[in-house]
Amino acid sequence: MAAGNWTFPNAARTSLLDGSFDLDTDTFKIALFTSSWDGPGATTYGTTNEVATNYGYTQGGITINQLVLSGTTTVKVDNSVSIVWTASGGSIVARYAAIYENGGKFLCYCLLDSGNADVTTTTGNTLTITMNDAGIFTLA
Repeated sequence: MAAGNWTFPNAARTSLLDGSFDLDTDTFKIALFTSSWDGPGATTYGTTNEVATNYGYTQGGITINQLVLSGTTTVKVDNSVSIVWTASGGSIVARYAAIYENGGKFLCYCLLDSGNADVTTTTGNTLTITMNDAGIFTLA
């Protein structure tokens, strides 16, 4: 199944509107979380319920190349580079991917399977997150 849409935790909406996030200059990372993670209630990054460092995944996730803003009346926020983890020596099992400001607040998250199931990436295979053509989100 395909991944679900990017969703904003409650606190991220305020951070977007009050300027706490500087989308085109802050450093953002993407991390993987288990089925026990509370996406809607998530505020600040921590390793609780993050996939453990093992089998090709390292806690903290991967730094995203700088988010890109494009457009004028409709502004798209995007990341043009796919995020890839390769399972090695065992399986990477995750339910969510979350984008967070390095050392700080969550921006958004998605279910890796729109059916709300765990995604298992077995040894030698990759878990790849490619942003949709419409970007991570659009403000219109």
